[in-house]
Order: sequence, then structure tokens, then C-alpha cells
Amino acid sequence: MSDDTQQRIKDTVDANSVVLFMKGSPLFPQCGFSSRAVAILNHLGADFESVDVLQDQAVRQGIKSFSDWPTIPQLYVQGEFVGGSDIMMEMYESGELAELLKAKGLVS
Repeated sequence: MSDDTQQRIKDTVDANSVVLFMKGSPLFPQCGFSSRAVAILNHLGADFESVDVLQDQAVRQGIKSFSDWPTIPQLYVQGEFVGGSDIMMEMYESGELAELLKAKGLVS
């Protein structure tokens, strides 16, 4: 994977408080896991940037090595990798995700 792709991913993560690398878009998720991730963020009222990995094969592969995480979607909050769909669901159900976003001043 190219350093250019890694830099583009890093720039996107650094430039946005909340970024979801997903399949499809928030309006038209292309897999159930991405759909669930979007629903969680929307329910929490988080303003987030999304990156459709299906539109860019380099990013689709690159994000997996960037985070050392094998699956998509992937959530980043203020530059830190939070996790994928299952971790997001667990954190959402326990209230941990809402607390994280509140602590960072990203939701009220």
C-alpha cells in the first residue's frame, strides 16, 4: 500500500472530529454493519464525516492496515481508532460511546 494512501487516510482522520470509514454513504449504506454504525451515530446526534471505501480500492485496503483492524466500518473519534460495528454496538449499549462523544464535546 502506498504512503500516499496512508497519508490521505491520516489527513481525513486528523481533519474531522468523527470519521466513519464505511461501505456506501450514510443515506445509502451498502452493508448491514455500516448501516448499524450510521444508525448508532445518528441516534447519538454525532456530526460525522463518512468515507465510502467502495469508491476507492486503495482506501478500502489501506484503512485496514492503517488501523490494524480487518473489517469495515471503522470509527475514529478525534484521531483515535474506536472500533468496528460490534465494538460500536457494545459501547453504544453500555453508554460508553455516548460518554466518549460527550467527553470530547461532540454531542450534548
